[in-house]
Amino acid sequence: MEIFINLIIIIIMPFLFIGMINRTKALWAGKRGVPLFQFLYDFIKLLKKGQVISNTTSFVFQMMSVIYLASVIFACSLIPMVNHRAFFSFPGDFILFAYILGLGKFFTVISAMDTGSSFEGMGANREATFSIFVEPVFFVIISSFALITRNITFISIFTSLDNHGWIIMLIKFLTAAAFFEMILVEGSRVPVDDPNTHLELTMIHEVMILDNSGPDLAFIQYGTGLKMTAFSILIANILIPKNINILYSILSITGILLVIAVMIGLTESLIARYKLSRVPQFLFFMSSLSLIIFSLILFFIKGISL
Repeated sequence: MEIFINLIIIIIMPFLFIGMINRTKALWAGKRGVPLFQFLYDFIKLLKKGQVISNTTSFVFQMMSVIYLASVIFACSLIPMVNHRAFFSFPGDFILFAYILGLGKFFTVISAMDTGSSFEGMGANREATFSIFVEPVFFVIISSFALITRNITFISIFTSLDNHGWIIMLIKFLTAAAFFEMILVEGSRVPVDDPNTHLELTMIHEVMILDNSGPDLAFIQYGTGLKMTAFSILIANILIPKNINILYSILSITGILLVIAVMIGLTESLIARYKLSRVPQFLFFMSSLSLIIFSLILFFIKGISL
């Protein structure tokens, strides 16, 4: 039962997640805004359109969208969702989670370079540079949790974080903040990037997919929404306690994901996109949070031994 519900969440939540972000931005700006499921309508419309493929590109460009979406879907299958159940679970699954997402990003970068456009090459360079900060932060945080829980699977790590001491609560809060920053970086959202802009000097992710059209563009946009949903589910796993019934688990995950979507919408409404020179400062702050979490966990372990 839980596995089937997890599948429904993977299929539907990205559309609702992006729709909630857009509705929040519209309401904050005093506008009516697009329908909540406009992203779904656009996805279906793109699937019906044809594709324009440059003669400059190779098979890498044509394969990229499918590989990107498949990598994100497979990464989602490793994340615990309802009742902390996942499609697959094995020792070290969080390592595969990070590197399977890295595989999708790698093909996105080389696909942009495959077009032969210096403009898209510029975006690929920026994407690769900023992504360097995300992986270490993820590994520091999850490895710290593995250290304190003495477990090396997503499910066992999250179900062992039920200690309600003030240090553990602080660690959970800081982890949620760090993962929230990851969502903004991996989803190419404000203040790191702006998915709605087409200014040459500020584009990062959007410039990489300018040559994609039709179903390829639909897969890329859906994959990005699914990736944001995946990191939001990680936050939900940290905050939701174990041993709750399936209904409360579904409501908790859905509620947390919608709250995160609203927070992203408010962030994009209240904060302007940073200059490229300031983005590394934002990423260093995320790295600092991971080091603080690691230090607190060492302090907690030391306290136990005493």
